[in-house]
Amino acid sequence: MDKRTEYIERLSAQMVEWDNEIDRLKDKAESATESKSDYLQAIAALQGKRDQAALKLQGISAASDDEWENLKTGTDQVWGEVRSILRDVVMKIK
Repeated sequence: MDKRTEYIERLSAQMVEWDNEIDRLKDKAESATESKSDYLQAIAALQGKRDQAALKLQGISAASDDEWENLKTGTDQVWGEVRSILRDVVMKIK
């Protein structure tokens, strides 16, 4: 398996984990009695950044062998942003 395929599979698995975590956070936010709208706004921001990460992943999947390495840096940056926002939302809704 080449490096790009491994990278795509790893990020795809991470995307599934994020989707599951976002669903759990939505459930917690819906059952909250206080700060519900704040929680939902934070989750919406997280979902938007997650969608941006998905687009980056699609770009890497469609890129040529030479292009994908250049796209990897931007993708890694967005991935880090998603992790950071996710951590913040989890702490907020905890």
